[in-house]
Amino acid sequence: MRRASQHAPANAIFVVAAAEGLPAELDGAVSELSIYFPWGSLLRGLVAPSSEVLSGSARVLRPGGMLTALLSITERDGNKPLDAGSIDRAAYASHGLRVIEWRAATPAEIAGSDSSWAKRLGAGHGRPVWRLCAELSGRSVPSTSPTP
Repeated sequence: MRRASQHAPANAIFVVAAAEGLPAELDGAVSELSIYFPWGSLLRGLVAPSSEVLSGSARVLRPGGMLTALLSITERDGNKPLDAGSIDRAAYASHGLRVIEWRAATPAEIAGSDSSWAKRLGAGHGRPVWRLCAELSGRSVPSTSPTP
């Protein structure tokens, strides 16, 4: 983990880790988890969704914490494109995450991500982008991290 750049809020921390293996020090410590234009297993784990990705994400959120993601998949990527019915709300709920928003992202939200990957993808310019917001319920989420 490392402290954020000079442009990020003072309490921001960047972590380089798989969602399935986030550091135990973050358990219940995160009020906002933002995921912008993931690819590979993280993208699949949010869209399909996988228990490992959802449990890892839920584990670090504090009760009432928000997971926000901007997601884009097209047939050209070898996947079924996203649509209004793409998110399995029950799978999210089984991890204490209540999907409160699943809709097409606005151009302002895409631009606000300041994602170089989004720019390379042409996100929002002929490539659809979906916004996911899920809130962690008030119940505590059991840790799945290995104990030291």
